[in-house]
Amino acid sequence: MGAAAPRRRAPLLARSLKPLQCPRRGRAPPLCSAARRSAAPPGPGPPPPPAPPPRRHPGAAMETGSKMTARLMLAVGGAVLGSLQFGYNTGVINAPQKVIEDFYNRTWLYRYEEPISPATLTTLWSLSVAIFSVGGMIGSFSVGLFVNRFGRRNSMLMSNILAFVSAVLMGFSKMAFSFEMLILGRFIIGLYSGLTTGFVPMYVGEVSPTALRGALGTFHQLGIVLGILIAQVFGLDLIMGNDSLWPLLLGFIFVPALLQCIILPFAPESPRFLLINRNEENKAKSVLKKLRGTTDVSSDLQEMKEESRQMMREKKVTIMELFRSPMYRQPILIAIVLQLSQQLSGINAVFYYSTSIFEKSGVEQPVYATIGSGVVNTAFTVVSLFVVERAGRRTLHLIGLAGMAGCAVLMTIALTLLDQMPWMSYLSIVAIFGFVAFFEIGPGPIPWFIVAELFSQGPRPAAFAVAGLSNWTSNFIVGMGFQYIAQLCGSYVFIIFTVLLVLFFIFTYFKVPETKGRTFDEIASGFRQGGASQSDKTPDEFHSLGADSQV
Repeated sequence: MGAAAPRRRAPLLARSLKPLQCPRRGRAPPLCSAARRSAAPPGPGPPPPPAPPPRRHPGAAMETGSKMTARLMLAVGGAVLGSLQFGYNTGVINAPQKVIEDFYNRTWLYRYEEPISPATLTTLWSLSVAIFSVGGMIGSFSVGLFVNRFGRRNSMLMSNILAFVSAVLMGFSKMAFSFEMLILGRFIIGLYSGLTTGFVPMYVGEVSPTALRGALGTFHQLGIVLGILIAQVFGLDLIMGNDSLWPLLLGFIFVPALLQCIILPFAPESPRFLLINRNEENKAKSVLKKLRGTTDVSSDLQEMKEESRQMMREKKVTIMELFRSPMYRQPILIAIVLQLSQQLSGINAVFYYSTSIFEKSGVEQPVYATIGSGVVNTAFTVVSLFVVERAGRRTLHLIGLAGMAGCAVLMTIALTLLDQMPWMSYLSIVAIFGFVAFFEIGPGPIPWFIVAELFSQGPRPAAFAVAGLSNWTSNFIVGMGFQYIAQLCGSYVFIIFTVLLVLFFIFTYFKVPETKGRTFDEIASGFRQGGASQSDKTPDEFHSLGADSQV
């Protein structure tokens, strides 16, 4: 009997397992009640908790759609033509100064039958240079009037009307014997450039995927420095910087304006504007698929919807609200100080008066040395483009400020000892080139696109208006005041900029957070949580929000 028992149990075990086998091909068998009982945990205890979803680190970049596509490149390239216009009109007035002053003198003589006085000539020339910044201040402060009403892309298209009008006024000023036309043209192209400094970084930041936002944001600064370099080359006597062709030099802005009008209609509108401002989800989804080169844009859409929900919970953000609300006070302060760090660093003093600085340094052909600084300017902007997503915004800005401060000290030493040691002229050239290079590593490109990163969709236009006004106002102050301060301080003038650079370095180190690889909503959430007590924050929140976070 003991030997027969196992033979009777074997078929019983087989019969009990038979219902678990799959009776049909190609389909998984449904679990029967016996199988469910066998799969259930033993005992009356509670079922095991579900596995937690994978947690996404705030600093991790979104992988979906992080590749460069043709449509994305078309959108960024078309927008950056406006940046090139800004740079071109910043640098174009420097080289033909003498021939334009001769034109003023001849016009005055033609009208009043007497030569223009030196004081009047200086006033007219200073007005021709400075009126560009006045237009820029007004234009930058008007960004919010356009972008929410007409959209980002359409606003850029419409602003080209200003470029066309300015090109006609400046291009025909000599023929009409009217320096008023030239000055008015400079004011109008200043309006255009002020609008551009808001439109372009905003549009580029909103069409770019998170993983490429910093690199593509640098294209705005690359367009600016390319424009400056083109203006320096075209301003040579051999090309258009002479008495007969200088109106063509100033009217050349017609060409990039026309190119932008041809390219931008093929570029898409900002998907964030379509979804958040216009509530056109299907259009936004279609645009995202083209920009990202993939059909799966769910993560981008989800992020935008979350930002939209947060925006609906907030009241409409005005410029005054940026300063009143604790939620926006810190990011707007950061945006303003970073813009000031760009303009009050002394870089515009180098751009505006580079030729005279090289002359004082004893350079025989200062105009070619100025073009050399433009080449260095462009080259290091390209370097910044490749490293900004690896090193981080905050790190590059700190490196740039520190390097510029060191070069400013070298420049001061070289200019002070130039009379005793003629070889110091070479040190001054190296110092100027180094100053420009460090500027383009950090303080040049980063303040432009970090404004778009610090604010969500609602307050972003108002923030760009305030930041742009700060940038252009400080630009105007440096352009008008540097020559007088240089006469007062002599070779020690760059010590003033050194002190300012050190102060900006300290502020950046303690106050500016890292935004690399973080979505707009993550960055905005960081500032929303900034008012909470530090005791309530987890170590991970300190890592993602604090200015001392690892970069």
